[in-house]
Amino acid sequence: MIENFHPANIISLASTGAYSRPMQPAMLILASVLAMSGIIAVRYLLSSGGFALATRLTRPGLYAGMRRQIGGEIRWSLLSALIFGLPAGLVAWGWQNHGWTQIYTDLDAWPLWYLPVSVLLYLAAHDTWFYWTHRLMHRPALFRVAHAVHHASRPPTAWAAMSFHPWEAITGAVVIPALVFLIPIHVAALGVVLTVMTVMGVTNHMGWEMFPRWLVNGPAGKWLITASHHQKHHEQYRCNYGLYFRVWDRLCGTDKGLSNGFAVPASAASSPALALNGSVASAKDAAI
Repeated sequence: MIENFHPANIISLASTGAYSRPMQPAMLILASVLAMSGIIAVRYLLSSGGFALATRLTRPGLYAGMRRQIGGEIRWSLLSALIFGLPAGLVAWGWQNHGWTQIYTDLDAWPLWYLPVSVLLYLAAHDTWFYWTHRLMHRPALFRVAHAVHHASRPPTAWAAMSFHPWEAITGAVVIPALVFLIPIHVAALGVVLTVMTVMGVTNHMGWEMFPRWLVNGPAGKWLITASHHQKHHEQYRCNYGLYFRVWDRLCGTDKGLSNGFAVPASAASSPALALNGSVASAKDAAI
């Protein structure tokens, strides 16, 4: 019976009404939305909490004096989890009850070579959406209204991965639910996509580089985004807009390389010069 409490089973049971057959569709959808929101919130707390613990153990003092900022990051992120759960829960219900989406469970439905290809297609599509919406968020009006919330984390921490204003959270919440209608993907491959999305979202903000120097500074690092690359976006604002790959930044001339003063000691991070460099940009400075 224990396996019935696996998150995937909870979504399925909530979506199909196995717990309560007489439930109306609206209630089933609400149950699916709440289940997905809860799962996303728990995933955030476990992933961000895990990397925050790793930061505490490997970089003692890096988050010193940032309790108030971290509290704000957690509150915004939990609100974002609720927003992310809305389209995800609706799509999960439709998939279970009406066969919506192109998610498949039979490994024989598509060739095995398509599994990694589908993962790359999702990451590339997500990266493209993120780059252009993120760059748009740095237009003065949108920055003031929405994106300034995310850049209020200065410097960002492992808890800032989902720290978005609701308007910005909506732009992120619709991507994967939209892609599952367009690109066929096995449920396990979708799990890989969500895992990569979660891990990179957290580690790109945690304030230090977990990947080896040979990868970050080698040929692969010229095309892949890690914390060293995204940190520069939080330092200079008008560059390094990508999520997974540096392709769009390189094509559009917005790639400014890696952060020079990365993973500095907490004492240095609180210095006036660095604080000024990490302050929230004005709407004019944040514009493209």
